[in-house]
Amino acid sequence: MTYELREHTADVAVEATADTLSALFAAVADGLAAASAESVPAAGERFDLEVAAESREALLFDYLDRLIYERDVRLVLPADHRCTVVEPEPVGASDDAADADEWRLTGSARGVPLDAVSAREVKAVTYSEMALERRGDGWYAYVVFDV
Repeated sequence: MTYELREHTADVAVEATADTLSALFAAVADGLAAASAESVPAAGERFDLEVAAESREALLFDYLDRLIYERDVRLVLPADHRCTVVEPEPVGASDDAADADEWRLTGSARGVPLDAVSAREVKAVTYSEMALERRGDGWYAYVVFDV
């Protein structure tokens, strides 16, 4: 999995590729951390999170938004992301109808204390120009962040 930061007018964008959708989400999240701080020390404790949404694009948006929220609440820079993305089950395959039509993500991040990094504030993730698609044997994403 790889990511690159892209300049975007007054914002910053992350462009990422990966072999799997789960690895792609982690790469975009790593790009968010890189957009926030030039270097990330090895300090910090891992924390878990779960996100659900109606589409994979909404799941990516909500996941990144949740990481920004965790930064603000925990006063940490989420880094070293690990996640698993689970697509909705086919209709009738689940006993719980609410889970049947939701994309789900379970993951974790290492929370680096903000006082240990020189961080730029990323205010929000945006849907502006967002791309999330399968390309050949892998996945591609482009996400713009408001700074």
